[in-house]
Amino acid sequence: MPPFSIRPLRRCCGVAFIALAALSGPALALERLEFRTPGASEDLAKALRASSLLVGSQRDGQTNAQDLFAAARAEYGTLLGALYAKGHYSGVITIRVDGREAASIAPLDAPDRIDLIEVTVQPGPAFRLSQAQIAPLAPGTELPSGFAIGQPAFSGVVREAAVAGVSGWRDQGHAKAAVAGQDVTANHRDATLAAQIALNPGPRLRFGPLTVEGAERMRLRRVVKIAGLPEGEVFSPAELERAANRLRRTGVFKSVALTEGDVLNPDLVPITATVVEEKPRRYSFGAEIASQEGFSLTGYWLHRNLLGGAERLRVDAAVENVGAQNSGIDYSLGLTLDRPATLTPDTTVGFGAEIGHLDEEDYFADVATVGVKLTHYFNETLIGRLGVDYEYANGRDQVDDFLFRNVSIPIGVNWDRRNNKTDATDGTYLDVEVKPFFGLGTTGSGTRTKVDARGYLGLGAEDRFVLAGRVQVGAIYGSNLLQTPRDDLFYSGGGGSVRGQPYQSLGVAVSRGLLSTKIGGSHFLGAQLEARAKVTDRIGVVGFFDAGRIDVGEFFSNAGEWHSGAGLGLRYDTGFGPIRLDVATPVGGTTGDGVQFYVGLGQAF
Repeated sequence: MPPFSIRPLRRCCGVAFIALAALSGPALALERLEFRTPGASEDLAKALRASSLLVGSQRDGQTNAQDLFAAARAEYGTLLGALYAKGHYSGVITIRVDGREAASIAPLDAPDRIDLIEVTVQPGPAFRLSQAQIAPLAPGTELPSGFAIGQPAFSGVVREAAVAGVSGWRDQGHAKAAVAGQDVTANHRDATLAAQIALNPGPRLRFGPLTVEGAERMRLRRVVKIAGLPEGEVFSPAELERAANRLRRTGVFKSVALTEGDVLNPDLVPITATVVEEKPRRYSFGAEIASQEGFSLTGYWLHRNLLGGAERLRVDAAVENVGAQNSGIDYSLGLTLDRPATLTPDTTVGFGAEIGHLDEEDYFADVATVGVKLTHYFNETLIGRLGVDYEYANGRDQVDDFLFRNVSIPIGVNWDRRNNKTDATDGTYLDVEVKPFFGLGTTGSGTRTKVDARGYLGLGAEDRFVLAGRVQVGAIYGSNLLQTPRDDLFYSGGGGSVRGQPYQSLGVAVSRGLLSTKIGGSHFLGAQLEARAKVTDRIGVVGFFDAGRIDVGEFFSNAGEWHSGAGLGLRYDTGFGPIRLDVATPVGGTTGDGVQFYVGLGQAF
C-alpha cells in the first residue's frame, strides 16, 4: 500500500502545559526540556508525550548534544504522525533549540551544547470523516466500524480499512490484491476528512511450487513435506500461515518466512520459504524445592534434527523427593523420538519409553512404560492425541507385593487459548484424557478419565491484577480399587493440587484381612484459586486457596474426605517465566500440620 498522505494542511492553536524535570550533568547535558500541548485533551497530550523522541531521550538520560539535535529534527514527523493518529490535521508544531527553530538549523551547524529545548504542539480541531469509500470489496469483507461518515478521522482507521479491503480479496484467492489509488483530502474549514480508496483485486491465483532457501542440515524434501503447502489449490493466506507454523513447530528453525513470488503462467504463484536453522542440540535443567516434598531436579537433552528430517530425539531424567519427610527418592529416565508430518502434514508420530522407581508414602515400585503416540494439530490452539502403551509396575505396599501389567489406549485433547503459557493474564486452558486400560494377569480393566480446566482474567491497566482459577476432576471406572495400578489412582496434596498439605497426603484407607493400608482413590476433585498482583514490572504477589477431595466408587461417597490449604506467594519475572515462592498452611482437613514452602519456575498453573 502506498504511503498515507493528506492534503492540504493549515495551522491553528489552544492550551495545556507540562514541564519535565531538569537534568543535571556535564557540559553537554540538556538542562531543561519543556513540552507543551495547549488545547489538547488529556488523552491526546499523553499520546503526544508517549511518541516524543525528545521525551524518550530525556527519560533515557541522553546528554549528547548531537544526538539531541538529531532527535529534535526528527520530532516534527513523529509528532505529526501522532496528531494524524488521533484525527488532528491542522496542527502546529514548533521545536526550539536554545531559542532557534530546530528545522531552520542546518545539520552542519549542529550546536555543541544544548541548554533548553521547547516543544509546543497546538493540535487544532479534531476532524471527522465526511467521506469513507473503498471499492471494489470482496464478498464478506469486514471494514473497521470507525471507517464511516461522521466518525473520528483517525489515520489508523483509514489504513485499517485499506488493509481489510486487500485482505478480503486475498482471502478469496487474489494473492496480488493491492491498493490501486487513494484520495485523502482534509477540509480545514469544516474540520473534515474525505477518504477514497481504490483497490485492484488482480486475478484469482493458485499455489505454485515451494522452494526453500537457507536450509543447511534439513533435507529440502522434508521441508516441503512438513510445510504441507497445497500446490495447485486456490491461494489462501490462512494456508500460507499454517504452512509457516508447521515449520516453526518442529523447533528446527530459528526463523521462518514464506513469501510470494511473481505469477507463473497461467495462474500459479510460487512460494519461497526462507529459513534459518537453530543449533541442533539443546539441554536444560530445572529444580524445585518444597519443605515436605524435598528437592527435585529435572533435566533433558534434545536433538532437534536427528536424521535431517526434523526427527526430535529427547532424553529426560529426573530425581525427585530428595529429603522428603514422608517418602523416599523417586527417579526416572525416559526417551522419546518424534517425527513430524507423518501421515498428514499436521500429524506427528512418536515413540516413547520410560523406566523409573517410585518410593511413595504407602508403596514403592519399579515402573516401565513403552508406547507409540499420534499427535494431530487441528489448529494452533487445539491438539488431539492417541496412543497405545504397555505399562508395568512391580512393587510392594504396606501389606503385600503387587505386579501390575496392562495395555492402555490414552485418548486426549488439549485446547490452549492462554495469551502466555508461562504467565497467562487472559484466556482458558482445557486438557481432557480418557484412558481405557486392559489388564493382564491379576490387573483389572477399566477406564481412567482426567480433566484439567484453567481460566484467567486480567483486570486494571496492563492486566496488573489477575484472577486465575483451576479445576481438576479425575475418575476410574470398571476396575476394582486394589486391581488398579497404584500410579493410576488419585491422591491429593502438594504443589500440583493442594498447597499447604503434604504431598499425596490424602488418599483412602482400605482393609486387607486384619491389616489396613492407605492407597489412592478412584475419584478426585481439586480446585485452586489465585489472585495475582504486580507490585512492580518485575515483582508480583499472590494470594491463593486450594482444596481437594478423594473418593471411592463415586464422587462425594461416605468414604470421601476434603482437605484445603491457603497462603501467599512472591513472583519475580525473569523474562522467560516467573520464579515462584509460595508459603502455605493447612486450613481444612486432617492430613497436614505446619507451614509448607514451594519454590519453582513458572506460575503454579
